[in-house]
Amino acid sequence: MASFISDFGLMWYLKELNKKEFIKFKEFLIQEILKLKLKQISWTKVKKASREDLANLLLKCYEENQAWDMTFNILQKINRKDLTERATEEIADVVDSSPLGLTDSGNPKLYRDHLKKKLTHDCSKKFNVRIQDFIKETFIQNDYDTFENLLISKGTEKKPHMVFLQGMAGIGKTMMLKNLMLAWSKGLVFQNKFSYTFYFCCQDMKQLKTASLAELISREWPSPSAPIEEILSQPEKLLFIIDSLEGMECDLTKQESELCDNCMKKQPVSILLSSLLTRKMLPESSFLLSTTPETFEKMEDRILCTDVKTATAFDERSIKIYFHRLFQDKIRAQEAFSLVRENEQLFSICQVPLLCWMVATCLKKEIEKGRDPVSVCRHITSLYTTHILNLFIPQSAQYPSKKIQEQLQGLCSLAAEGMWTDTFVFGEEALRRNGILDSDIPTLLDIGMLGKIREFENSYIFLHPSVQEVCAAIFYLLKSHVDHPSQDVKSIETVLFMFLKKVKTQWIFLGCFIFGLLQKSEQEKLVVFFGRRLSQKIQHKLYQCLETISGNAELQEQIDGMKLFSCLSEIEDEAFLVKVMSYMQQINFVAKNYSDLILAAYCLKHCSTLKKLSFSTQNVLNEKGGQRCMKKLLICWNDMCSVFVRSKDIQVLQIKDTSFSEPAIRVLYESLKYPSFTLNKLVANNVHFFGDNHMFFELIQNCSLQYLDLGCSFLTHSEVKLLCDILNQAECNIEKLV
Repeated sequence: MASFISDFGLMWYLKELNKKEFIKFKEFLIQEILKLKLKQISWTKVKKASREDLANLLLKCYEENQAWDMTFNILQKINRKDLTERATEEIADVVDSSPLGLTDSGNPKLYRDHLKKKLTHDCSKKFNVRIQDFIKETFIQNDYDTFENLLISKGTEKKPHMVFLQGMAGIGKTMMLKNLMLAWSKGLVFQNKFSYTFYFCCQDMKQLKTASLAELISREWPSPSAPIEEILSQPEKLLFIIDSLEGMECDLTKQESELCDNCMKKQPVSILLSSLLTRKMLPESSFLLSTTPETFEKMEDRILCTDVKTATAFDERSIKIYFHRLFQDKIRAQEAFSLVRENEQLFSICQVPLLCWMVATCLKKEIEKGRDPVSVCRHITSLYTTHILNLFIPQSAQYPSKKIQEQLQGLCSLAAEGMWTDTFVFGEEALRRNGILDSDIPTLLDIGMLGKIREFENSYIFLHPSVQEVCAAIFYLLKSHVDHPSQDVKSIETVLFMFLKKVKTQWIFLGCFIFGLLQKSEQEKLVVFFGRRLSQKIQHKLYQCLETISGNAELQEQIDGMKLFSCLSEIEDEAFLVKVMSYMQQINFVAKNYSDLILAAYCLKHCSTLKKLSFSTQNVLNEKGGQRCMKKLLICWNDMCSVFVRSKDIQVLQIKDTSFSEPAIRVLYESLKYPSFTLNKLVANNVHFFGDNHMFFELIQNCSLQYLDLGCSFLTHSEVKLLCDILNQAECNIEKLV
């Protein structure tokens, strides 16, 4: 048989085999080697080899023709007729290839046709949820035009692009990117710009551990033998779409000598990714990268990106429409939607499509069971746990079976391991290690707790990273970290400190879920489900952690205030909140939306010992809305500013990256104007004022103020003149102006 297959191609065929077929393949391989009296490979090596290892082993020990002949014969023996027929077609393609060595499969049109077919007919869903059909409607021609503008050079300029698509996890970035690729395959976008577009998901790449760029391209090709040389011959015609950057750690600070420019060389995928992002490899190619806002913040100063697009969330209208579609009963739909709309944090969560489905489905089930959904909507932990327990307990049953208890306990163990190892895609081995049997998997897929990455690959994910986080939080109430099968899993105290210090930026809710589970109502739900008492030591340990923070000024400096606020708000224990806040001497936080501002106000109005406050409200205080919305916003802002009345010993106030409306400045002025206020240092970096801002400058006349920093804050000519007049007054004590 003619040799046509590369190491990538051989690996491709092996990866098409399921687990049982792969075991049979190995057994027949040993028999084939003995029958042909070939150079021996030890059974131990073959038995332990992965698909990738076995492909490399065969090509290393035998000639290419021989390796393929054996593979072809074994595929026939294990009845994989589809693969042998495909192989026969591949051989025919090679025989008919042109003198230049480029087959028809090297034609960009062939790749486009393959991509179009794959994306059009790939109707499989990761989860058994209806939301995908709904959000597909949101990707319209405007989105195509936006991406075309971002990735096509203006005028005579012909530079490669590096564009970021940022947005919350689960907001629909992947679907947007795949729809964009489908549009490209149909010739709707980038018609003369890119010959090839390749999609790589970091969650998939992470499973490979090592790879070359050529191998990644081959995995996306319609046949096992990709024409790598042809594809790479015009790098400026390539667009690489790299999805879910938050799923992989890549060190962008590495020296150039540690990176690689060889597309054929196998290396750790983190190095490969860093080499692409820093343009050490294929500097002429264009890139479209997707990630969460937290990861983008870490990367934006290290990557020379040409543009940024934000994936927009569901707006209020979209959420309302989806509730009505799911409920069908208009009255019940409106009741459920109103409950969500009244809770800003819950409403914020519903802006993520998958979580909107989860919230709506949970409330629908509660109403159908005759329960009052109001209690479920009090805080997010309650909604998550109610949804998960509803999935596991059949409609007709009152209590779960022992089998069901073990399945959820196994998932919680798996989730905890994933949080510590930064893993969100799990193989069957990880499931088994955490007590999930192969026979459990169909059930977990059916109820929607797990989803399958690809139809034929045994890789699984949780519905959403936040669902994985709540399961990880439940683990800590069921078991001690020392009982976990993985040594990567650390103690509850370590979880809390790492969460509050944002050591792991991908932990969004983990800490506040742990606090939320300490509520009496949540404890009762879990005791009923698992049929046993939960750990009573957790609450005491968390209290000790917060006491440690309260008494340590250096540690307070490292704490992210917004994370602390979310934990204290979720536990709904005002006495405990007052106790913790009464010891805080410095707080630093960024409120990115109205929901964040509510949490900050709720906690800060109980604070009386602050000496340093640093905050950013970005554009929250200047957002346009109706009169009712603005009134609510100002009430919340007034609550937050009450901290200046309670904590009169604040010596340092730092305001960063904030836009003030005129009413917001007035509230701040009224809170800071008292002569007894001892403010010594005022920093206003990148602060913008809208309307009459004279009140802000009047604050500068505070007789105790000695240090003023207005760095990056735009001042008009009249504002500069006003500032000079104030500085020249005899009662002004400012010694340093920055």
